[in-house]
Amino acid sequence: MKILIGAGISFLHPLNEFSKELSKHGVECKVVLDRDYIGEFPSKELKGLFRTRKKFEKLISTFKPDVVLIDRMSKFGLEVIKSGIPLFLIVRGHYWLQNEWNEKTIYKNRLKQKLVEMRFKDDAQVFERATAILPLCNYLVNVVREHYPKQNLHVFVEGIDSSKWYTEKGIELKHPCVGLVQRAHHWAKSSEMLILKKILGKMPEVNFYWAGGGEIEDEILSELDGFENFHWLGSLQYPDKVREFLTEIDVYLLPTGMETTPLSLKEAQLMKKPVITTNVGGTSETMIDGVTGFLVEKGNHEQLIEKLELLLDDKKLSEQMGEAGRKFVQEKFSMEFSVKNCLNIIRQYHNQK
Repeated sequence: MKILIGAGISFLHPLNEFSKELSKHGVECKVVLDRDYIGEFPSKELKGLFRTRKKFEKLISTFKPDVVLIDRMSKFGLEVIKSGIPLFLIVRGHYWLQNEWNEKTIYKNRLKQKLVEMRFKDDAQVFERATAILPLCNYLVNVVREHYPKQNLHVFVEGIDSSKWYTEKGIELKHPCVGLVQRAHHWAKSSEMLILKKILGKMPEVNFYWAGGGEIEDEILSELDGFENFHWLGSLQYPDKVREFLTEIDVYLLPTGMETTPLSLKEAQLMKKPVITTNVGGTSETMIDGVTGFLVEKGNHEQLIEKLELLLDDKKLSEQMGEAGRKFVQEKFSMEFSVKNCLNIIRQYHNQK
């Protein structure tokens, strides 16, 4: 079998790792950056507007994939469907809620809204005509089913190579410390970080380090930079510097307003760190409450302070949860299991041809 993977830039690295595991199972696989082959409209890249279909056609005619897997909504996916090749769409986030928030925040301009409406029409065709839709968790399966009840839906288990996550010294932090690894690109998700305003002053002896950034980083930093125990590290080189960062922290924290199965939450558990995250979306499917860490309710800063203090004070409990977290991720999200799960899904439809 030959599988072509069309990826967005954000998850190119994990999909390359996924491709390597596919090759171990007798699959010929090729990973490409989708925007290099089909221009998007609207697009932030001017050259992308003038990219023709010829490069895409050459890719298809030379590689000759049996199926195509994509990990985001794109013109690339629509062209695959038009070519008559079975398309499997990985859905990473709550597409509809994200768009709703975007319209309230970054797409207020009427012209931008009109351009985005055109994009939505293309996206709808991909949702409707994909061979199967593969959300990352059961929570997201139910979300997609509300919009496309007749579509083929299967959970795509996003694997992670645990051998890449090991203790590696390099970054020095002030202890006790809590680490956050979060992109600030979407207000519905990132706004929950502002819960720290109610925590930083009440835990002055604890240092909070944020590794990440994005389009709305200024909105977050303007609210938190005034606290002496809050430190912004900016974006860290992935995965090496992120691994060094997770090696050093005492507790991993993911305050979020919207999630599916966050990759950083898996990585922190593989690094044997106790984790705390907001109980939203699919976070409860990505850790075990009370075993590998704690789930806290959205907006409940008192509960969050309680769990942070417990883990920082009880080193034995933290170590136990860290050990349990690595074991949990290794068993549930191994790259081998991810590939076997994906191939089982694809073969259901490929064998019908």
